[in-house]
Amino acid sequence: MYPAELVKPMREQLTVNGFKEMFSEKDVDDLIEKKGTTLIVVNSVCGCAAANARPGVIASLSNSKTPTNLATVFAGVDREATDKARYHMAPFPPSSPCVALFKDGELVHMLERHHIEGRPAELISENLQNAFNEYC
Repeated sequence: MYPAELVKPMREQLTVNGFKEMFSEKDVDDLIEKKGTTLIVVNSVCGCAAANARPGVIASLSNSKTPTNLATVFAGVDREATDKARYHMAPFPPSSPCVALFKDGELVHMLERHHIEGRPAELISENLQNAFNEYC
């Protein structure tokens, strides 16, 4: 577990941009069951989350079409919620950071760590916006 004071600014980077934090299995299941589109970010302390994932996800929200629900779990901190989110992301193996788009409870688009690491935030944003245009 990472100390709360360490991850606070990393959490806030998403929450100030409209992402709801999930802490329990119930939080995740309740959100996944909602109608519409749901974007879940598995947040992380790693450098690619700060340099690429979080900025790319935030920039993607400037699109004309965006998900109905925005949520996040923090790997290494919110263990119960992270495990449940990853359960819903099967068959993709656990990775962090990662970003998943669900439509009416079904996983329709996934960005794994290897899609994020080494890629600029602009490409991540563009990838997500293309998914939003198709599913939202």
